[in-house]
Amino acid sequence: MSHPIQTGSFQWMKSINKSAILNIIRLQGPISRSEIAKVTRLTSPTVTNIVAELLQSGLVVESDRGESTGGRKPILLKINGSAFGVIGVYAGAKKVRALAADLEGRAGEEVVLPVPPRPTKEQFVSIVQKAVHQVKEQIQKKGHPLLGIGVGMHGLVDPEQGISIYAPNLYLRDIPIASLLEEVFKVPVEVENDVRALAIGESWFGQGQGIDDFISVHVGTGVGAGIIAEGRLVHGPSFTAGEVGHTTIDARGPLCNCGNHGCLEAFVAAPAMVRRAREQLQTGVSSSLSDKLQDTADSLTGEAIFQAARAGDTFAAEILAETGRYLGIGLSNLVNLFNPRKIILSGGVIAAGPLVLDPLKQTIRERALSIPAGDVSIVPSTLGRSGRAIGAYTLVLQKLFQPQMS
Repeated sequence: MSHPIQTGSFQWMKSINKSAILNIIRLQGPISRSEIAKVTRLTSPTVTNIVAELLQSGLVVESDRGESTGGRKPILLKINGSAFGVIGVYAGAKKVRALAADLEGRAGEEVVLPVPPRPTKEQFVSIVQKAVHQVKEQIQKKGHPLLGIGVGMHGLVDPEQGISIYAPNLYLRDIPIASLLEEVFKVPVEVENDVRALAIGESWFGQGQGIDDFISVHVGTGVGAGIIAEGRLVHGPSFTAGEVGHTTIDARGPLCNCGNHGCLEAFVAAPAMVRRAREQLQTGVSSSLSDKLQDTADSLTGEAIFQAARAGDTFAAEILAETGRYLGIGLSNLVNLFNPRKIILSGGVIAAGPLVLDPLKQTIRERALSIPAGDVSIVPSTLGRSGRAIGAYTLVLQKLFQPQMS
């Protein structure tokens, strides 16, 4: 199949009308040209001309004929999902995950590479490029040209310039990720904070579908949020909107990585949960976890706490419940501030399920204002461990189908 579209450039897609028609076909296809004209309020000749270009590019294909309304049966159109591939990259502090998808968001090939402690900029970028190379080779073997790359980057990101401003857990600053990847792969690259990319992924493929006001909160090594308000991702002028992990819940609380005391992250992130458990175990608290402190490798981890709680260890269960209550305090503030319809939770801490979620929800009922608390639903993400990579490739799909939302 020929692909006249300039792969690696979105110049061809700059027409708002063309993007609008493409998105209508994505959302409502198979659909006829006449129905597209009705929905978009474009003239029939305009629709016909644009559809011809879409067909020529391979992005759209003709499907079966529809029902007749008195004349000839119309030819229906649908997205050609396999016409091109996109790649989403989660660029984290401990691993890089690259995930391929087609134009309908169906995930495919995946590569996960470890990140060494304290890498240089060059080492980190090299790992990202290696992961993308490996996935690209696999999708090209299927004959699918690469249309674009999305990167969900840990830390503070400038999505307009495609720059990682500061990645605190990597101790790296000012990495021009977009330009470095574009130079190698010759396709456009979208860069966003990893958790805010996850929120976009939730809005397209997860628990946020069809909801204009929700918040995606990730609780792992750190704590962050992506805020969707009136259907759009909230960035803020400094691109820091959603840093819920650095809201203060106890002014006299423990020191946070950001330098302040009492941040939410200092109570509920996995390292903070482990720290609290260790401190209490060292006072002689009775728990099966005490053996973990005696290991030469010091195997007390968040996963160990969860497994102990599931096996009936009351101390471990209380550590998780306490984490849920602290997180409930932080989320109560979000409920009062933003009045979201839904809060979607992800990350390793959330994997503990009801042990964390039940006390979390109870705290929100007790602390948030009753009306917004009654309106919000608190749910775990269904995107799984690849959620942030899914969000990253959704950045590319959004640029293609909804450029005005990017």
